[in-house]
Parts: sequence; C-alpha cells; structure tokens
Amino acid sequence: MSLQLADPPGPRGRRRILVASVLAVAVLAALAVLAVRRLADNGRLDPDVWRVLIDEPDLRTLLWEGLLDTLRAAATGMVFAVALGVALAFARLSPRPDVHRPAAVLVETLRGLPLLMLIFFAYLGLPALGVNLSAFWALVLGLTAYNGAVLSEIFRAGVLSIDRGQTEAAAALGMRGTQIFTLIQFPQAVRRMSPTLVSQLVTLLKDTSLGFVIGYTELLRQGRTAVEYLGGRYALPIYTTLAVIYIVVNGSLSLTARWLERRQSVRAGGSTGAAATGTGAGTGVDAAA
Repeated sequence: MSLQLADPPGPRGRRRILVASVLAVAVLAALAVLAVRRLADNGRLDPDVWRVLIDEPDLRTLLWEGLLDTLRAAATGMVFAVALGVALAFARLSPRPDVHRPAAVLVETLRGLPLLMLIFFAYLGLPALGVNLSAFWALVLGLTAYNGAVLSEIFRAGVLSIDRGQTEAAAALGMRGTQIFTLIQFPQAVRRMSPTLVSQLVTLLKDTSLGFVIGYTELLRQGRTAVEYLGGRYALPIYTTLAVIYIVVNGSLSLTARWLERRQSVRAGGSTGAAATGTGAGTGVDAAA
C-alpha cells in the first residue's frame, strides 16, 4: 500500500515546471555573472590578491593551527556528546518514572537553549560558581550539552524502531535491561540512524566556529585574524579557503560514515546468507534421513 499525497503533474504541469526551472537557472546564472563582474571590477579576482595564499607562509601556518584546534575541539566534543547521548537515551527509555521524567526534562531544556548561550554560560557563568574553564573546555562543554541532547533523541528513535519481539525474546532468556540495551538495541539503533548521526556530527564540527566569540583560536577566528592583519583586500581568498577546508573535512566525515555503513551492510548480508545456507543444509540432511 502506497500513500500518494498529490497527483503526478500532467503535460501542462510538467511544461510549467520545466519553464520555471529554466528561468530559475537563468536568474541564478545572471546573478553569478554579475557578482563575478563586480568582484573583477573591484580587483578582488586579481592574481596578486590570490597569490597571498602562496606567498605568505605565516598565513598557512595560522590556518593550519586553526584547523588543528577546530578538529581537536570537534573530536573531543563528539566523544563526550555521544557518551552523554547514550546515557540520556538509556535514561529516557527506562520504565521507571523517576528516571525517564527528569531525563526528558533535561533533554528538552538542553535542546531548547541556543548553543551560543550554553557556550557563554560555560565560559562566563561557571566562574561565578567557582569553576573556571579555558576557552577550549567551555566550547567543548557547550557542544557536549547541546549535541548530547540531540543525539539522545536520535538514539532513542533508533531503539524504538526495533521490533519489540527481539526485546521480549531477550527478556525471556533472562537478559537484564542494561544487557538488552547494550547488546541488542543500541548496535541496531546506531546502524539504522547512522545517516542522521553523521549529519549531527557534521553540524557539531561546523558549530566549533562559535568558539571565536570566547576567544578560542579555531579556524574561523584564525582566518578573521589573518584578514585583519593583511587587510580586507585579501578577505575573499582567505574566506574561500576556509570554506573549502570545511567542505573537505565535512565531506570526508560523510564519506567515511557511508563506507562504514556499506561495510556493515555487507557483513550483515554475509551473515544472513551463511545462516540461510546452514539452515538449508540442515533441512536437506533431515529430509535425507
């Protein structure tokens, strides 16, 4: 049974869609040409401007250090966010009201607050309580709190999508709730929700750019420092380089996740095929007997 929300367009509808698409592409192309001409008239596309990426070794060093700091904050935040997400998901799935209700309140609170506010609270609010954090750990704490809450909902949705028969069978075998979650539910939830998980981790990586507001020397802040030092004339090549770096890093993360997903699918298919072969062989022996 398929759910069709709208009738497919007829010949006239397809013609209108084609005309609208052509017009949209033409408008975008015209805007792109206009932007390039304006940049060329202002000297932003001169080879001398873009040669700064090659002629300035200090610029490359600055951007490299910013990239390393970005990856360090992102990797640390990912580890803690995943750990917090798993813990909150397990708490929200608990049958005990005194466990899942406070966890639900905490998750909704963290998800409802802007990430920038969490970072400011960690960097400026915690010192009032006697807890002084560096810019790095304030950024990591903010990333962990917000993304951990989001990841917990992703994990919980993955667990709830699993057939209840598996949980009931495991409980009938005497497995505890923790064992059922860690050995049966959680691995399947990760496989099912891997595209959404990767998307959220990519978002976490991009959110490290918010560290510049508290003085953390991540990639965007280093690029801004370079523009302020070299002059606004070099803003376009520097920020274009930053955009390319972000695209390459995030694209590599997405490709790695897809490779792992395909590898897991191949392993699962091989295990299923081996089990089916063994079952068929056993049936043949029984029939022969």
